[in-house]
Amino acid sequence: MTALSELVAYADDLLSAKRFRDYCPNGLQVEGREKVRRIVSGVTACMEFLDAAIEADADLALVHHGYFWKGEPEVLTGMKARRLRRLLETRTSLLAYHLPLDAHPELGNNAQLAQRLGIKVGGALDLESSHPLVFHGDLDAAVSGEAFGRVIAEALGRTPLWIDAGPEKIRRVAWCTGGAQDYIRYAVDAGLDAFVSGEISERTTHTAREEGVHYFAAGHHATGGRGAKDMVSLPYTDRLELLARYLQQLIMESLGKELDLDGKIVNQGIAVYGNKGSTDQHAYVQQLREGVSNFFATF
Repeated sequence: MTALSELVAYADDLLSAKRFRDYCPNGLQVEGREKVRRIVSGVTACMEFLDAAIEADADLALVHHGYFWKGEPEVLTGMKARRLRRLLETRTSLLAYHLPLDAHPELGNNAQLAQRLGIKVGGALDLESSHPLVFHGDLDAAVSGEAFGRVIAEALGRTPLWIDAGPEKIRRVAWCTGGAQDYIRYAVDAGLDAFVSGEISERTTHTAREEGVHYFAAGHHATGGRGAKDMVSLPYTDRLELLARYLQQLIMESLGKELDLDGKIVNQGIAVYGNKGSTDQHAYVQQLREGVSNFFATF
């Protein structure tokens, strides 16, 4: 266990949270228990995530999208009240970092995206900002737009929306995660081949086409893929014990695959819980090594 105050201070310092002028407060947004043993992290502090975190006995929920955004209603009613009531009643802390988690040079979303897409970071484009968020870099080799789309799909587990508007080959790329579609102007001004972000607007399509830049909308969360939920098998009678075992082996060994039949990375499958034994252990190894990238951490 660690003290909540110590954990928050460490995270604030690591991400330089106090130095950002953001659309929401960064850091501790809802204070819960004084000691933290277990942390559950996610993208957005929606009710579904809160329920899952609390069910997992989390002392602290760590998210990218928290609460108290500029321009939102200030009254605590409806959805906002239900979410905060859930946290307060269970004494679960909420720790949120928005732009600090985008901008960190190693742990940040932009840095991680570049690593996963195989982009060698060249530097920032929004140099007027004290904390740059738009970056540019080069691929190891020039590839077609279709090939780069496959790289994104394999890295993020979903097929991006591609506006095919740039040169025949892509090598010089700019990117910014999340809802950063309007930052395509930086790629245009720098004369780059492509821009990658999370979301797309109607105007983005026309900008890409008229300025001759490929645009890839990879998804704001860029999460999930196939097999995002687990399965629990609980036979009601002992006579169904073998059925449950066969079901577990059939699903995990058949569906738990890193590659599909075309050789594309899919990391698919469904983890089935509820049985024990050597046969079931083999099925778990198949699913957990090659299937969906599940993980957990206990502090």
